[in-house]
Amino acid sequence: MKPLQPSSPHSMHDRDREREGALSKEMEDKQMKGHVLVLPYPSQGHINPLLQFAKRLASKGVKATLATTHYTLNSISAAHIGVEPISDGFDEGGFSQAGNVDFYLKSFRDHGSRTLAELIQKFSNSATPVNCVVYDSFLPWALDVAKQHGIYGAAFFTNSATVCSIFAHIHHGLLTLPLTPETTPLLLPGLPPLNFPDLPSFLRFPDSYPAYLAMKLSQYSNLNQADWVFSNTFEELEGKEARGVSEIWPAKLIGPMVPSAYLDERIKGDRGYGSSLWKPLSEECIEWLETKPSNSVVYVSFGSMVSLSEEQIAELAWGLKESNMYFLWVVRDSEQQKLPKWFLDSVQEKGKVVTWCNQLEMLAHRTVGCFVTHCGWNSTLEGLSLGVPMIGVPKWTDQLTDAKFVEEIWEIGVRAKEDEVGVVRKDELLRCLKEVMEGEKSKGIKRNANKWRDSAMKTINEGGSSDKCIDEFVQHLMASYQNLNGL
Repeated sequence: MKPLQPSSPHSMHDRDREREGALSKEMEDKQMKGHVLVLPYPSQGHINPLLQFAKRLASKGVKATLATTHYTLNSISAAHIGVEPISDGFDEGGFSQAGNVDFYLKSFRDHGSRTLAELIQKFSNSATPVNCVVYDSFLPWALDVAKQHGIYGAAFFTNSATVCSIFAHIHHGLLTLPLTPETTPLLLPGLPPLNFPDLPSFLRFPDSYPAYLAMKLSQYSNLNQADWVFSNTFEELEGKEARGVSEIWPAKLIGPMVPSAYLDERIKGDRGYGSSLWKPLSEECIEWLETKPSNSVVYVSFGSMVSLSEEQIAELAWGLKESNMYFLWVVRDSEQQKLPKWFLDSVQEKGKVVTWCNQLEMLAHRTVGCFVTHCGWNSTLEGLSLGVPMIGVPKWTDQLTDAKFVEEIWEIGVRAKEDEVGVVRKDELLRCLKEVMEGEKSKGIKRNANKWRDSAMKTINEGGSSDKCIDEFVQHLMASYQNLNGL
């Protein structure tokens, strides 16, 4: 054994620093509140809320890593969030490379299960092993992978509690398909009466998109094994609806998953989701908006998935032109050729058409007074959280149900009525625009929009109902993580 040597002042100082470093590392480990892998379905409307949840967890001391497909990997960049690739079997082109929903989902299950397991294994040999997988409810196989590795699994639902309730009842055999006009209004615990036009399209016409319907129902296939169920809604908005189905869908309401800058401002610099599969033209749009009066602009966007018919786009174009209102219309590249040839030249004074923009920035701008939307759940939550009155033009799936709530339950907008061939005509759009932007009813709609904006801010802020649910999850993770690491 080497004899002990007298310590020099320098060596004592070095050892003190080493001890301080070790203590600091131990304290850091003790403060670490877990490591969560967050796995979204790889489309914009699913990546955004799950990535936002990852940021919420990171802001509370949890290490959060987003696991996403190779094809979407480079489109994601968010402070304090790790990003790791997994495979859906179509690493070069994603879903478009597969070309078939059934084929894609099977490939994602097979390749995703394997590569997710490899990723969990990779972290198990690191200083920060994963102790929970938060997975998009569209991907129930991720729960099986989590359980095989002895870690927690939490399902994250990206639809409203109302829509989740309906599908849960179908999965459990408490409702049978198809739902018909004769079987409506649909009466379920906690929900308002739902008439035939208010129901998700898959339930009215189950043969129309069988693969999507199967995916919707598969969300509940192993849910009883999940340690948590999260829903991107909040107590004040849909607490009654969630409680009505809690025995078969015991969700914690943690929404709205909207960037912090527009709500509580507790996450520094959080002005966007941190993911975009398209290149936004936000600067150009803001410059245009800056030249317009307050609450004078109609913002029109149908999201990342909806494809409108040429006839429907023509009717919207005529309605916007004849309204004589300022408008900013997002028309994706793939939809641009459907615009009437006369349209762009004839509306240069009043309108602007862009291929993509940062929707939150537009909705938050003082000049935007109305949001014409397809009523996808993310867009609905964004409009509600930012207090913007809405005109719902729903086309399929859950959008129809969301639009009913916008008009009748929350009273923050109106729903445009389709004709017998499923088209919203220009006169109907004009009626809605005048009602929301100019009519006597617009005052009440604006008051309600402001009320719901304040409610959304309160629920996600410190001590709010959603914030408390997230804190409870974090505390549970922290306790389990410290046990895992023997701290």
